Amino acid sequence: MQHQFYDVKTKSKITAEVTEKVSYGTAGNERYAFRGKTADGRNLTAFVSKATWEKADI
Repeated sequence: MQHQFYDVKTKSKITAEVTEKVSYGTAGNERYAFRGKTADGRNLTAFVSKATWEKADI
């Protein structure tokens, strides 16, 4: 699955393959995110809505 991430180093948006989906926080206060990697191996994180996170097939 492809998703759009913001690359802080290059200060631009890129499209990369989602490697995993994660959730942060405690019960009732969760944040949902996709994790990915750039072509040169740097980690990327994009926070998404719960509906998008649940719909993703990863």
